[in-house]
Amino acid sequence: MNTEQLLNVVMKLGTLLMASGAEVYRVEETMNRICLSFPDVESVQSYGTVTGIMLSITVEGKTYTHIGRVRERSTNLAVIDEINELSRQCCRQHMTVSDIEQHLYQIEHTKRYSFWTTTLFGAIGAFGFSIFFDGNIPEMIASFVIGIVIRCMGSALSKLHLQDFLINMFSAMMAAWLAVAIHALIPQANINIMVISSIMLLVPGLAFTNSIRDTISTDYVSGVARGAEAFLCATAIAIGAGFILYIWR
Repeated sequence: MNTEQLLNVVMKLGTLLMASGAEVYRVEETMNRICLSFPDVESVQSYGTVTGIMLSITVEGKTYTHIGRVRERSTNLAVIDEINELSRQCCRQHMTVSDIEQHLYQIEHTKRYSFWTTTLFGAIGAFGFSIFFDGNIPEMIASFVIGIVIRCMGSALSKLHLQDFLINMFSAMMAAWLAVAIHALIPQANINIMVISSIMLLVPGLAFTNSIRDTISTDYVSGVARGAEAFLCATAIAIGAGFILYIWR
């Protein structure tokens, strides 16, 4: 067994999990299970936070340590599910480090939904929220259109490597501005319903949920970090939408 290769592969696996939106306890447990599936590994210690991971394994009385940095985070539940299945497979049957690396490469490069597919279903989500908030036909159609626009805008701003705070703020500003413009053209369209339905696409639901789960699992550092991330995201949305609505009113 190549110890360095094992460290690199497991660290890459943990970083990919964390970057895909997995909880800290899931990342640590998955890394530990895969390392302990190798008979030569005597013990393993992993420590993960939202922005970095540390992994140490002991082989033949020697301890090897690797540190990885998590620079980007998104939401990709498909990657989390596939890596979880890979860890179960490692526990059921013996896999070499090369086998794990090959499977991980396939997971990382699996073709995902296209941009327009995710944009379309994001708009459908905004459409559905307008129904949930008792919106009528004008609000439903407007929310659908606004959902498409802010999805496209968010993608364009991401390519400019802007901070998530600014992306959420500008997207919320665009949503509020479009709602005001649509209300000016169609007075019976309710601004509040259009704004709330569209900015629901920006609400950091996963970050807030993971914050609670990490805190319950006694990962207080990650719980506070994810909570702060959710708070800043919500603050950016409030500033962006509130600024436009304040000017309009």
